[in-house]
Amino acid sequence: MCGIIAVLDQNKKTSKAAVQWGLNVLRHRGPDDNRVWQSPEDEITLGHARLSIIDLSTGDQPIANEDRSLHVVVNGEFYDFERIRVDLEARGHEFRTRSDSEIVLHLYEEFGFECLQYLRGEYSFVLWDDRNKTLFAARDRFGIKPLFYSENNGRLSFASEVKALHASGIEPAWDQEGFLQALTMGVDFDGGTLFRGIRSLLPAHYVVAKNGNISLHQYWQFDYPKEPIHEAFSGQEYAEQFRAVLDEAVRVRLRADVPVACYLSGGIDSCSVLALAASHSGSPVRTFTLAFDHEDYDEACIAEEMAKLVDADRTVIPVTQAGLAQDFSDAVWHAESLFVNAHGVAKFALSRAVQNAGYKVVLTGEGSDEILAGYPHFRMDMYRQCGGSGATDVQQALVHSNPVSRGFLLPDGSVRVLPLFAERLGYVPAYIETRETIVQKLSQAVSSSFQTDDVYTSLLDYLDVSNQMTGRHVLNQSLYLWNKTVLPGYILTVLGDRMEMSHSVEGRLPFLDHHVVEFTRTLPVTQKIHGTTEKFILREALKPMLPSAVYTREKHPFATPPVLLNEDEPLYQILQDTLRGNALNRIPFLNKKAV
Repeated sequence: MCGIIAVLDQNKKTSKAAVQWGLNVLRHRGPDDNRVWQSPEDEITLGHARLSIIDLSTGDQPIANEDRSLHVVVNGEFYDFERIRVDLEARGHEFRTRSDSEIVLHLYEEFGFECLQYLRGEYSFVLWDDRNKTLFAARDRFGIKPLFYSENNGRLSFASEVKALHASGIEPAWDQEGFLQALTMGVDFDGGTLFRGIRSLLPAHYVVAKNGNISLHQYWQFDYPKEPIHEAFSGQEYAEQFRAVLDEAVRVRLRADVPVACYLSGGIDSCSVLALAASHSGSPVRTFTLAFDHEDYDEACIAEEMAKLVDADRTVIPVTQAGLAQDFSDAVWHAESLFVNAHGVAKFALSRAVQNAGYKVVLTGEGSDEILAGYPHFRMDMYRQCGGSGATDVQQALVHSNPVSRGFLLPDGSVRVLPLFAERLGYVPAYIETRETIVQKLSQAVSSSFQTDDVYTSLLDYLDVSNQMTGRHVLNQSLYLWNKTVLPGYILTVLGDRMEMSHSVEGRLPFLDHHVVEFTRTLPVTQKIHGTTEKFILREALKPMLPSAVYTREKHPFATPPVLLNEDEPLYQILQDTLRGNALNRIPFLNKKAV
């Protein structure tokens, strides 16, 4: 993983110094090397801050092809690259490095923009084709790695983080539409950001810029099958197939020229990844676990049971309200987005502990809930639509058994009727209901012209309801909605890349290997939610490798104890000082009195 920046300037006025300023802001993403290249005609400038993980000696970037007609900067990892490299060499391509990143140059030479179909991993990149005077930039299928861009007066700029674009010369300012989207939905969902003039390249999309024309293209979709989905195999056969495809995703993510560790909580996701990683390792795997000072949120004891089962080395990082307060502003600076809980700050502390222990790479369990319906609101949606006569009782039991999720991932109390969703989807997603109370805090100037239904209309248009949701099972509709919004906009940002890379740590996500996702999307929904049990196929597939406490445990969302539980703690004081002080005056969209 690295930090990248690129500027294509039709006016040929971009200085290498301006790009270097932006690159310097990304040094936390790549402390091992820092380079800028500018084309002889000055129209394109590429910058790369490197975190050395594969090919420690020759993998510095930007990388050029044989005749230097192509140059590329890459952030991320391409898995199974050795096999692809052998095939490309058989086709006559000559490699300058031993890096995984170089394959994209030669795949592009062979297949053009279709090269994306051959890439497996977590990545964003910018490639310059000098012969055709074409810029080609792309982002991975799920948005694991970030890529932001801005276009103004003939200058097209890309960077791994917004702050790098600002440092390279783009004036920072709030974007009202982006802010209201994030406030309403918890995320910006259609490429907008909190910052005026800066957009996020959507997952599974690429940009082509040539002769002053810029076009955006999609190269992959979730494509959940339409109903009915028949059970083609027995439960045991499904479990064996899933374990095989997940095991392969874990195995290829252990490939590195530096040691690889695992994040470990008490949840089945990280425990499953650790179990499979340990099965491929000849020595104990190093694990890192957060421990909270509140029993409803702490999973350290269950994580310890899992670590002992596979003889893993264990590091526990205590998290207190005082520690969260100390790290809060740094975490926000790195995230460049809104937090709904201090869990992002806890992940900031977690990645710091990984860095301090001398590790650059960790395997994580993110993505499992998104592909296997782990969160309780997925079960709520399914029970409401398909639960039959006992659905109300089951829903009440769900709310009762998930106190941490109430008002956070499950509706808490009554909300207004939302006919837009009922009309377009045939149901109202439970997650949407959790967002309804937040907009009561808008300023008079904004609320007089702002309607949440406008955001919901934009959301439904963005989701491509007719081609991706209509005719699908309600559970797959809810998964699609979440995976197109909260997964890239929040989970993979606040709980993923931005907090990990704040301390130069590369997170690798086996559950979001596209082979795994494409397998799970075709599963009967009963393999995802079986009765009242979520992530059923994962439980059955990994049952022999897990402690019974992990196998039977209901989903517990990763969250820190709420700030309001203890008024004597420093984080509570930060909350009060921020919301009652002058800082809130700099956010022009909020009603300070209501807040």
